[in-house]
Amino acid sequence: MIRSTFLFVPIFLMLFICACNSSDKKIKRFHEDPNSIQAIKKSIKEHPDSLMLKEDLIEAYRNAGYYDSAILIANQEIMKDNGSAYLWNIKASLYFENNDTANAINSLQHAIDIYPLPDYLVALGTVYAEIKNKNSLSIANELLGSNKSKYGKDAYFIKGLYYNYINDPEKAIKYLDSCLNLDFTYMYAYREKGIALYNEKKYEEAIKVLKRAVTIQNNFDEGYYWMGRCYEKLDQKNEAIQSYQNALLYDKNYSEARAALGSLEKEK
Repeated sequence: MIRSTFLFVPIFLMLFICACNSSDKKIKRFHEDPNSIQAIKKSIKEHPDSLMLKEDLIEAYRNAGYYDSAILIANQEIMKDNGSAYLWNIKASLYFENNDTANAINSLQHAIDIYPLPDYLVALGTVYAEIKNKNSLSIANELLGSNKSKYGKDAYFIKGLYYNYINDPEKAIKYLDSCLNLDFTYMYAYREKGIALYNEKKYEEAIKVLKRAVTIQNNFDEGYYWMGRCYEKLDQKNEAIQSYQNALLYDKNYSEARAALGSLEKEK
């Protein structure tokens, strides 16, 4: 499981809802079985102009890990409507999940050029922070200047994320605390603060932060994983094992947690 902060999907869904036309509303959706690729394709043949069904197919390919196929569908739709920020954002999200940062940034910039939605800026700032690009700080400042009450938490998170990635935990914690002061439910901020404290070898403090996170959201798999990392450093192996097991309970595909758990169990 790659440590990343995926901020595209809420926009993806929000704009998709806005984009639906009246004829689409009569078409059967595939939320109950989003991986029914063949069924979706069959429905598209019956309704070739349905953007909703194309979105279902993209999501089905994405869920199955067929990112090339999902991106191909997005590209086909963009060729029909190159001025759709919504479609460029979908494409950015797919590239980002498929670890193609350069194309994710390029697609997001296209979306922003068409429609400078602040949520797109949040996504772009996050990606820049994760590649240690100072443009993330400029975007954060732009968000603070435009609407601090609404986007301040995201702006501070982006700054905290950037400083964590460039290994400046003191500054990271400062901005992450500012984020959490505005929104105590911001899970990624807890994760990053925990990582910052871990990097400072303040393992017990990190555990306190991460325990609060999983108390607020008990299925926060990354919180449990980083608690396990901290417990290992404190040589509390039973607690570490339990933390990794909890992480896997909520994400059975969490490869880092599975590997860490396997190593500890071999030692016992």
